Amino acid sequence: MPRFAANLTLLFTEVPALQRAELAAQAGFDGVEILFPYDHPAAEWERSLAGLPLVLINTPPGDWAAGDRGFAAVPDEERRFRDGFLRAADLATRLKAERVHVMSGVAKGPMAEQVYRENLAWAAAQAPGLGLTIEPINPDDMPGYFLNDFDQAARILDDLALPQVGLQFDLWHAARIQGNAAAVWATHRGRVSHVQIAGFPNRNEPGGGGFDLTALCAEIDASGRRIWVSAEYRPSRATVHGLTWLHALKGRARPIGA
Repeated sequence: MPRFAANLTLLFTEVPALQRAELAAQAGFDGVEILFPYDHPAAEWERSLAGLPLVLINTPPGDWAAGDRGFAAVPDEERRFRDGFLRAADLATRLKAERVHVMSGVAKGPMAEQVYRENLAWAAAQAPGLGLTIEPINPDDMPGYFLNDFDQAARILDDLALPQVGLQFDLWHAARIQGNAAAVWATHRGRVSHVQIAGFPNRNEPGGGGFDLTALCAEIDASGRRIWVSAEYRPSRATVHGLTWLHALKGRARPIGA
Protein backbone atom coordinates (compact mmCIF):
# COMPACT_ATOMS: atom_id res chain seq x y z
CA MET A 1 0.00 0.00 0.00
CA PRO A 2 1.37 3.47 -0.85
CA ARG A 3 1.87 5.93 1.95
CA PHE A 4 -0.76 8.66 2.04
CA ALA A 5 -0.03 12.24 3.11
CA ALA A 6 -2.37 15.12 3.89
CA ASN A 7 -1.59 18.58 2.58
CA LEU A 8 -1.98 20.64 5.75
CA THR A 9 -2.28 23.89 3.83
CA LEU A 10 -5.56 22.79 2.22
CA LEU A 11 -6.89 20.07 4.54
CA PHE A 12 -8.08 20.33 8.13
CA THR A 13 -8.37 24.10 7.87
CA GLU A 14 -11.13 23.94 10.48
CA VAL A 15 -8.33 24.28 13.05
CA PRO A 16 -5.13 26.38 13.17
CA ALA A 17 -2.16 25.15 11.13
CA LEU A 18 -0.17 23.78 14.06
CA GLN A 19 -3.11 21.58 15.14
CA ARG A 20 -3.68 19.93 11.76
CA ALA A 21 -0.98 17.25 11.89
CA GLU A 22 -2.66 15.62 14.88
CA LEU A 23 -5.99 15.49 13.05
CA ALA A 24 -4.30 14.04 9.97
CA ALA A 25 -2.75 11.25 12.00
CA GLN A 26 -6.06 10.50 13.69
CA ALA A 27 -7.77 10.35 10.29
CA GLY A 28 -5.39 7.67 9.03
CA PHE A 29 -2.82 9.62 7.04
CA ASP A 30 0.73 8.32 7.19
CA GLY A 31 2.41 11.70 6.75
CA VAL A 32 1.83 15.32 5.78
CA GLU A 33 3.06 17.99 3.39
CA ILE A 34 3.01 21.74 3.95
CA LEU A 35 3.21 24.22 1.09
CA PHE A 36 4.94 27.08 2.90
CA PRO A 37 5.91 26.28 6.51
CA TYR A 38 7.71 29.58 6.98
CA ASP A 39 5.22 31.41 9.19
CA HIS A 40 6.08 29.39 12.31
CA PRO A 41 9.44 28.58 13.90
CA ALA A 42 10.85 25.12 13.22
CA ALA A 43 10.53 24.19 16.88
CA GLU A 44 6.77 24.77 16.73
CA TRP A 45 6.46 22.54 13.67
CA GLU A 46 8.53 19.86 15.39
CA ARG A 47 6.13 19.83 18.31
CA SER A 48 3.16 19.88 15.97
CA LEU A 49 4.38 16.98 13.83
CA ALA A 50 5.27 14.88 16.88
CA GLY A 51 7.15 12.38 14.75
CA LEU A 52 4.65 12.29 11.87
CA PRO A 53 6.68 12.26 8.62
CA LEU A 54 6.88 15.52 6.71
CA VAL A 55 6.86 14.54 3.06
CA LEU A 56 7.32 17.76 1.13
CA ILE A 57 7.60 21.53 1.41
CA ASN A 58 7.91 24.21 -1.27
CA THR A 59 10.65 26.75 -1.72
CA PRO A 60 9.62 30.23 -0.52
CA PRO A 61 7.40 31.89 -3.15
CA GLY A 62 8.23 35.51 -2.35
CA ASP A 63 5.40 38.03 -2.07
CA TRP A 64 2.38 35.96 -3.07
CA ALA A 65 -0.02 38.91 -3.03
CA ALA A 66 2.27 40.79 -5.42
CA GLY A 67 2.31 37.85 -7.85
CA ASP A 68 5.54 36.08 -6.89
CA ARG A 69 5.46 32.32 -7.41
CA GLY A 70 9.06 31.39 -6.69
CA PHE A 71 12.21 32.42 -8.53
CA ALA A 72 14.06 29.40 -9.93
CA ALA A 73 13.44 30.40 -13.57
CA VAL A 74 13.32 34.16 -13.13
CA PRO A 75 16.30 35.94 -14.76
CA ASP A 76 18.19 38.35 -12.50
CA GLU A 77 16.66 36.78 -9.38
CA GLU A 78 19.31 34.11 -8.89
CA ARG A 79 20.38 35.45 -5.50
CA ARG A 80 16.82 35.59 -4.28
CA PHE A 81 16.20 32.03 -5.40
CA ARG A 82 19.37 30.70 -3.87
CA ASP A 83 18.83 32.39 -0.53
CA GLY A 84 15.30 31.02 -0.47
CA PHE A 85 16.41 27.54 -1.42
CA LEU A 86 19.01 27.44 1.34
CA ARG A 87 16.30 28.48 3.78
CA ALA A 88 14.02 25.69 2.51
CA ALA A 89 16.81 23.10 2.61
CA ASP A 90 17.73 24.08 6.16
CA LEU A 91 14.12 23.80 7.32
CA ALA A 92 13.66 20.51 5.48
CA THR A 93 16.72 19.12 7.22
CA ARG A 94 15.52 20.32 10.60
CA LEU A 95 12.05 18.81 10.10
CA LYS A 96 13.34 15.70 8.29
CA ALA A 97 11.32 16.50 5.18
CA GLU A 98 11.97 14.09 2.34
CA ARG A 99 11.60 16.52 -0.56
CA VAL A 100 11.52 20.17 -1.52
CA HIS A 101 9.43 21.32 -4.47
CA VAL A 102 11.44 23.94 -6.38
CA MET A 103 9.00 26.59 -7.62
CA SER A 104 9.99 28.00 -11.01
CA GLY A 105 8.20 31.34 -10.77
CA VAL A 106 6.62 33.56 -13.40
CA ALA A 107 8.88 33.78 -16.45
CA LYS A 108 9.11 32.72 -20.08
CA GLY A 109 11.58 32.26 -22.90
CA PRO A 110 14.98 30.64 -23.49
CA MET A 111 16.75 32.75 -20.87
CA ALA A 112 14.26 31.63 -18.22
CA GLU A 113 14.89 27.99 -19.09
CA GLN A 114 18.64 28.48 -18.92
CA VAL A 115 18.34 30.13 -15.49
CA TYR A 116 16.02 27.35 -14.35
CA ARG A 117 18.42 24.61 -15.38
CA GLU A 118 21.36 26.35 -13.73
CA ASN A 119 19.46 26.91 -10.51
CA LEU A 120 18.25 23.30 -10.36
CA ALA A 121 21.79 22.01 -10.84
CA TRP A 122 23.06 24.42 -8.19
CA ALA A 123 20.33 23.40 -5.73
CA ALA A 124 21.04 19.71 -6.20
CA ALA A 125 24.73 20.33 -5.50
CA GLN A 126 23.99 22.33 -2.34
CA ALA A 127 21.77 19.64 -0.79
CA PRO A 128 22.91 16.29 -2.20
CA GLY A 129 20.96 14.27 0.36
CA LEU A 130 17.65 16.03 -0.22
CA GLY A 131 15.09 15.01 -2.82
CA LEU A 132 13.91 17.80 -5.12
CA THR A 133 10.83 17.94 -7.32
CA ILE A 134 9.59 20.11 -10.15
CA GLU A 135 5.86 20.44 -10.82
CA PRO A 136 4.06 21.63 -13.96
CA ILE A 137 1.21 23.94 -12.92
CA ASN A 138 -1.70 24.78 -15.17
CA PRO A 139 -1.87 28.36 -16.51
CA ASP A 140 -5.45 28.93 -15.34
CA ASP A 141 -4.50 28.48 -11.70
CA MET A 142 -1.13 30.18 -12.03
CA PRO A 143 -0.90 32.50 -15.05
CA GLY A 144 2.58 33.01 -16.41
CA TYR A 145 4.16 30.19 -14.41
CA PHE A 146 7.25 29.02 -16.28
CA LEU A 147 6.84 25.27 -15.84
CA ASN A 148 3.38 24.62 -17.29
CA ASP A 149 3.73 21.41 -19.32
CA PHE A 150 4.72 17.84 -18.46
CA ASP A 151 6.63 17.26 -21.70
CA GLN A 152 8.62 20.42 -20.98
CA ALA A 153 9.40 19.15 -17.47
CA ALA A 154 10.43 15.75 -18.81
CA ARG A 155 12.82 17.28 -21.32
CA ILE A 156 14.50 19.37 -18.61
CA LEU A 157 14.76 16.42 -16.22
CA ASP A 158 16.19 14.14 -18.89
CA ASP A 159 18.74 16.72 -19.98
CA LEU A 160 19.90 17.48 -16.44
CA ALA A 161 19.97 13.78 -15.46
CA LEU A 162 20.12 14.57 -11.74
CA PRO A 163 19.00 11.45 -9.82
CA GLN A 164 17.71 13.42 -6.83
CA VAL A 165 15.44 15.66 -8.94
CA GLY A 166 12.12 14.07 -9.88
CA LEU A 167 8.75 14.94 -11.34
CA GLN A 168 5.87 15.95 -9.10
CA PHE A 169 2.74 14.46 -10.69
CA ASP A 170 -0.31 16.42 -9.60
CA LEU A 171 -3.45 14.77 -10.94
CA TRP A 172 -5.35 18.06 -10.99
CA HIS A 173 -2.73 19.93 -12.99
CA ALA A 174 -2.21 17.01 -15.37
CA ALA A 175 -5.92 16.96 -16.16
CA ARG A 176 -6.09 20.73 -16.60
CA ILE A 177 -2.96 20.96 -18.73
CA GLN A 178 -3.37 18.02 -21.07
CA GLY A 179 -6.95 16.88 -20.62
CA ASN A 180 -6.10 13.23 -20.00
CA ALA A 181 -4.31 12.71 -16.70
CA ALA A 182 -4.07 8.96 -17.25
CA ALA A 183 -2.13 9.52 -20.47
CA VAL A 184 0.22 11.93 -18.70
CA TRP A 185 0.86 9.34 -15.99
CA ALA A 186 1.46 6.59 -18.55
CA THR A 187 4.02 8.73 -20.38
CA HIS A 188 5.90 10.18 -17.43
CA ARG A 189 5.46 7.78 -14.50
CA GLY A 190 9.09 6.67 -14.65
CA ARG A 191 10.18 10.22 -13.79
CA VAL A 192 7.70 10.68 -10.93
CA SER A 193 8.95 10.86 -7.34
CA HIS A 194 5.88 12.41 -5.70
CA VAL A 195 2.14 12.20 -6.43
CA GLN A 196 -0.67 14.58 -5.50
CA ILE A 197 -4.34 13.73 -6.00
CA ALA A 198 -7.62 15.62 -6.07
CA GLY A 199 -11.05 15.23 -7.59
CA PHE A 200 -11.91 16.39 -11.06
CA PRO A 201 -13.41 18.66 -12.35
CA ASN A 202 -13.81 20.57 -9.06
CA ARG A 203 -10.60 19.79 -7.12
CA ASN A 204 -12.60 18.46 -4.20
CA GLU A 205 -12.31 14.98 -2.67
CA PRO A 206 -10.29 12.59 -4.91
CA GLY A 207 -12.19 10.69 -7.59
CA GLY A 208 -13.64 11.37 -11.01
CA GLY A 209 -12.13 12.42 -14.28
CA GLY A 210 -11.75 8.83 -15.48
CA PHE A 211 -8.55 8.29 -13.47
CA ASP A 212 -8.42 4.98 -11.58
CA LEU A 213 -6.81 5.75 -8.24
CA THR A 214 -6.93 2.12 -7.15
CA ALA A 215 -4.87 1.12 -10.18
CA LEU A 216 -2.44 3.97 -9.48
CA CYS A 217 -1.88 2.70 -5.95
CA ALA A 218 -1.44 -0.87 -7.17
CA GLU A 219 1.12 0.27 -9.72
CA ILE A 220 3.10 2.22 -7.11
CA ASP A 221 3.05 -0.89 -4.90
CA ALA A 222 4.29 -3.10 -7.71
CA SER A 223 7.08 -0.69 -8.60
CA GLY A 224 8.65 -0.96 -5.16
CA ARG A 225 9.44 2.75 -5.27
CA ARG A 226 8.97 4.96 -2.20
CA ILE A 227 6.41 7.33 -3.66
CA TRP A 228 4.02 9.22 -1.41
CA VAL A 229 0.45 9.86 -2.55
CA SER A 230 -0.53 13.21 -1.14
CA ALA A 231 -4.04 14.61 -0.84
CA GLU A 232 -3.95 18.16 -2.16
CA TYR A 233 -7.55 19.20 -2.66
CA ARG A 234 -10.17 21.61 -1.39
CA PRO A 235 -12.57 19.73 0.90
CA SER A 236 -16.22 20.26 0.01
CA ARG A 237 -17.09 19.93 3.73
CA ALA A 238 -15.23 19.41 6.98
CA THR A 239 -12.19 17.35 6.03
CA VAL A 240 -12.90 14.46 8.40
CA HIS A 241 -16.35 13.97 6.86
CA GLY A 242 -14.99 13.51 3.34
CA LEU A 243 -12.38 10.78 3.74
CA THR A 244 -14.30 7.84 2.25
CA TRP A 245 -11.80 7.86 -0.61
CA LEU A 246 -8.88 7.36 1.81
CA HIS A 247 -10.53 4.44 3.60
CA ALA A 248 -11.43 2.83 0.28
CA LEU A 249 -7.91 3.15 -1.13
CA LYS A 250 -6.33 1.82 2.04
CA GLY A 251 -8.75 -1.08 2.00
CA ARG A 252 -8.66 -1.45 -1.80
CA ALA A 253 -12.38 -2.16 -1.56
CA ARG A 254 -13.30 -0.99 -5.07
CA PRO A 255 -11.94 1.11 -7.94
CA ILE A 256 -11.89 4.80 -7.13
CA GLY A 257 -12.21 7.41 -9.82
CA ALA A 258 -12.53 5.35 -13.00
